[in-house]
Amino acid sequence: MQVIRLHRTSRILAGHLWVFSNELATSPKGFEPGTLVELRDTKDTFLGIGYINPHSLISVRILTRQKEEINPDFFRKRIVDALNYRSRFLKDTNSFRVIFSEGDFLPGLIVDKYKDCLSLQFLTAGVEKWFNTIVSIVEELLSPSVMVLRNDSSARLLEGLVQEKRVIKGTLDTLPVLSEDSLSFEIDPLSGQKTGFFLDQRENRIAFSRLIEGGKGLDLFCYGGAWSLHLAAKGAHVVGVDESDSAIGLAQGNATLNGLSGRCTFKKADVFAFLENEKTTGNLYDCIVLDPPAFAKSKTKVKEALRAYREINGNAMRLLQKGGLLATSSCSYHVDKEAFMEMLRSAARDASRQVRLIEMRSQAKDHPVLLSMHETEYLKSVFLEVK
Repeated sequence: MQVIRLHRTSRILAGHLWVFSNELATSPKGFEPGTLVELRDTKDTFLGIGYINPHSLISVRILTRQKEEINPDFFRKRIVDALNYRSRFLKDTNSFRVIFSEGDFLPGLIVDKYKDCLSLQFLTAGVEKWFNTIVSIVEELLSPSVMVLRNDSSARLLEGLVQEKRVIKGTLDTLPVLSEDSLSFEIDPLSGQKTGFFLDQRENRIAFSRLIEGGKGLDLFCYGGAWSLHLAAKGAHVVGVDESDSAIGLAQGNATLNGLSGRCTFKKADVFAFLENEKTTGNLYDCIVLDPPAFAKSKTKVKEALRAYREINGNAMRLLQKGGLLATSSCSYHVDKEAFMEMLRSAARDASRQVRLIEMRSQAKDHPVLLSMHETEYLKSVFLEVK
C-alpha cells in the first residue's frame, strides 16, 4: 500500500476523518481515485488507512486508525456494527438509516431501509470500488426484496463519478409503505427526494406533534406530508405547501392512506411567495412547520442562505397566533447552531414578536454524530413559542 504524508495532523489526531489537500506534505496527483493509502506524518508515525482522490478538496477519507487489511471482512464488521447500534437505540420502526457515512465510519456510503426495500448511495470513488462487496453484504444481512441505487447525488460529480439511479433487485411495482408512530407513508425510493423520505426528522416530527392540540396548522416545504399528517393526527386542520407537483400528489395520497384527507389541504406554491401573500390575508395559525431544503450547499452560500432563512422564519412568526408554535429546521451543515439561532433572533425582531425556545433538537439516532467531526451533525430543528 502506498504511503501519503501529512504535515498538518492536529485535526486528524483529534478524530476527524477528512484530510484536505493543503494538509498533505506530498502531492496526491498521480493516484487513481479511490486507491487505498496509508497515512503517516512527516516523522513516519502511522495515522491510519483511507482512500484518496486527487481531484477532490477532501483528498483522503479515513477508514480506520488501525493497521488492518481493508477487505470484505472489514466492511462486514462495520455494517454489522451499524446494525447493532440501530438495534440498541431504535425502537418501533420498520424503516431507518442503516449506514450514515462518516457517522458509521464508512465515509461515502449511505444505506436506507424502507420496510423490505433498501436504498443505497455510493457518494465517493473510494466506496464505489467496493460496490459489489457492499451490495452483497447488505443483501445477505438484511434480505431485502427490493434494492434501489440512488447514485444521483451531485457529490458524485465532485468525485469524478457518473450519476445514475436504478433498481438493482426486485421491482417497485408496489411502493414501500413505512410506519411512523401509528402513521403510514408510501414513499418512492427511486424518484422521491433524498432517498425517498426524510428519516432524519422522524423523532422531531413525533416530538412536535405531542405539543399539538388541534387548531390550524401550516406545513411549509411539505414534500410527502409527513409533518402535516402528524399534526392532523393530533386534531389540527393543516395546509401543506410545496412547489413540486409530485410532492403534492404524494402528500395527498398519504393523507388518504391514513384517513386524514378531511383535515389536510395541499397547495402547489412557492413558499416564499405563499408567505408574502398570507401576510395580506389576515390568516393566522396555531402551529407552523418550516422544513426547507438545504439553502447553503457550500460555505460561499452561507450569507445568502441566512438571509433566506431569516425571511421565511420572520414571515412564519408573523402568521402565528399569540402562543402559537413554530418548528423550524435547517439541514445545511455549513449553517451551524449559533448562526441558526442568531438568525432566529433577527427574524423575531423583524416580526416584532417575543419568542421563547421550547426545545432544540438534531437528527434522529440513526444518523449518528461524531463529536470529533461537526460535519456529521447537520440538522438543526428548533421548537419555538411565539408570543
